[in-house]
Amino acid sequence: MSSQPATTTLWRPTGPKELDLVRQSGWHAWPPRLPEQPIFYPVLNEDYAIRIARDWNVKHDGAGFVTRFEVESEFLSRYPVQQVGGRTILELWVPAEELDEFNAHIVGEIRLTHEFSHREAPVPEGEGPVAGEPAAGAPHT
Repeated sequence: MSSQPATTTLWRPTGPKELDLVRQSGWHAWPPRLPEQPIFYPVLNEDYAIRIARDWNVKHDGAGFVTRFEVESEFLSRYPVQQVGGRTILELWVPAEELDEFNAHIVGEIRLTHEFSHREAPVPEGEGPVAGEPAAGAPHT
């Protein structure tokens, strides 16, 4: 009987286009970076991910989403934690050319945990984000 590897929880704030590509992967992988995106930045703090999704993604993409996922801790040890602001502003910097290998070390599914948009009304019960499913208003193909 084999045991599961130790994992680390990461969060990723994202916009609708990237979220749709994650959905198309079956919620198992992050899409390749665009040429102007040489680094993939998962974060180590849910509150930080929420701030980015709410304050940056909504402004630039019309909606922001927070995802949560597990990655093998031993694999992640190659990426030093980057403190890019206050004590809780922590990221990992994964070079774009290593993203396929990073994806191979995700354990389980990428889960959608929060949705933010320009709308002021609260999300009606039953229409909020559900782990593993697109949130209300997320693009469908």
